[in-house]
Amino acid sequence: MDNHFGGVIWTNHALERLRERGIKQGDAWATWRNPQTSKKGTVPGSWVYYRNYNGTQIEVVAKQNEKREWIIFSVWCRSVSQKTSNMSFWKFIIKK
Repeated sequence: MDNHFGGVIWTNHALERLRERGIKQGDAWATWRNPQTSKKGTVPGSWVYYRNYNGTQIEVVAKQNEKREWIIFSVWCRSVSQKTSNMSFWKFIIKK
């Protein structure tokens, strides 16, 4: 794994999480570069990017530094049921 993969700076924390979670660095980069959705993160100026890959949602937390370089801080994944991914929480509960 590379700290400057894809022209982005990857923190040691992010690289460690990729290894721990078995996520390919290319998949995390593609999630950041071409997300299906995104939202503001909890840290000011940060964003969380989301992309689904065959029932697994990869989430990438990134922010630009003062030089306007992108830094990826963390990456994780979670299982997403294809049937419930587009369903609201309450509809999911009622259906269950």
